Amino acid sequence: MTADHSLPLRRRDWLHAAGALGLLPLTLGLSQRARASGTDDYRALICIFLQGGNDAFNTVLATDAPSWQAYQTARAASEGDVRLLAPGQAPQTGAASLHARLGGVLPIRPRTAHTGRNFALHPCLREAASLFQQGRLGIVANLGAVVGPTSKADWLAGRVPRPPRLFSHNDQQAFWQTLAPEGAQPGWGGRLVERAGAGVHALAAVSTAGRWAWTQGDSVTGYQMPGATPVAVGSGGRLLGSAAAQQTLQELMRRSRSGHLIEQEHAAVADRSLRAEAWLRQALPAPDAGPWGSVATGRPDPLLRWTSPVSGTVATNPIAAQLQTVARFIAARQTLGVGRQVFFVGLNGFDTHAQQAERHADLLAQLDHALAYLDRTLQAMGVDRQVTTFTASDFGRTLASNGNGTDHGWGGHALVMGGSVRGGEIHGRFPRYGLPLASGDFDSEDLWRGGVMIPSLGLEPFIATLGRWLGVPEAELPAMLPQLARWPAAQQLLDLWSA
Repeated sequence: MTADHSLPLRRRDWLHAAGALGLLPLTLGLSQRARASGTDDYRALICIFLQGGNDAFNTVLATDAPSWQAYQTARAASEGDVRLLAPGQAPQTGAASLHARLGGVLPIRPRTAHTGRNFALHPCLREAASLFQQGRLGIVANLGAVVGPTSKADWLAGRVPRPPRLFSHNDQQAFWQTLAPEGAQPGWGGRLVERAGAGVHALAAVSTAGRWAWTQGDSVTGYQMPGATPVAVGSGGRLLGSAAAQQTLQELMRRSRSGHLIEQEHAAVADRSLRAEAWLRQALPAPDAGPWGSVATGRPDPLLRWTSPVSGTVATNPIAAQLQTVARFIAARQTLGVGRQVFFVGLNGFDTHAQQAERHADLLAQLDHALAYLDRTLQAMGVDRQVTTFTASDFGRTLASNGNGTDHGWGGHALVMGGSVRGGEIHGRFPRYGLPLASGDFDSEDLWRGGVMIPSLGLEPFIATLGRWLGVPEAELPAMLPQLARWPAAQQLLDLWSA
């Protein structure tokens, strides 16, 4: 194939494919809007994606008497026990039962009263509970993949659009990130940041968890940095162990005069990737610099260490390590010349069909440690009001237990953290549980068969709220989020931000 006889290959499609190989373009320089805002007006979103489907019912719990009775009844099982202990039960060190060692769920008190309702967090979210009470972390309740207001009656009668391939991991991960089934491009993280003023800056969207659609915009191509250092063709300035071979390859790519379109693009992208890797190594501060790292302590960094509540093992927290990389990018924002960024980090293992009590405790303990680490780091850097962090997941899980685990659900709860967040609040309508019926359904307008939570809030209002904070003009939201108009005007933007 030559330039005269080419297939209709779009350049953006090739760049996305090249990104999957770690060959990303570097387009330095700010867009006109970004120059106008300047780096002093820096803002960033961090998406922490909990891969596998987080159990929202054991993350944020309703503990008023009717809710607690429904929770205990639905989660009773013949084998294992995924039910957490009631508030006020002290941890018992050395107890045989994990639940006894963890103690009861941790009460939280929203600043705005929810009449007749009480709430708590999983006992492994102790730091998150403290951040909630400090007003630095909020909860967005019952969020999920719906394309407009959806009542149980309308859902059962088929009067509302149904999300594509509900309960499928791949498709629901894709829907969360792109508002379309698997294979759709682009993602709303990339689209928000380019509309907020980042233009086509190659470092406007960064993933520390590999290639994910969320960072791919219409023009922005997400940069992948899965470790502490940038990666390019070769390693550390060497190809096959030779610095000379690396330099020769780069020179050949620069001189390429191939008439083959894909060869041309491959050479150009690989060349830019090599230059980007060398440039980022100079621009990013060291991992062991303060305040995101422990100066002169070597590795492993004690700031990144977490303790398993199940085994007592101390290890490096993978999600905290990813957030350390994010903090280094933020610290280098002026050197990088970028005023708006989005970051994607990931934690896998939330598909808890079995052994949920142990697995979920360890996962939430890692998340808890990472959130506290990030909050302290951003405060020490003086940018905590300029960065908002939120959690997302494939879907929630069922209220009903399947034995010692839970099955795929639908709606879930998001944690949102940052100095600009109106924390200490549960935003949106928290579901009412209800008791299970003989039919398998639940005596609740918020729960479907098996205890699947029907979302009361769709992704579009949540995305619009984050986008406006990031700097997306309100006039651009309808074109980007066409289903936003299905929601009442009062629900299209959440009251998520502090004064």
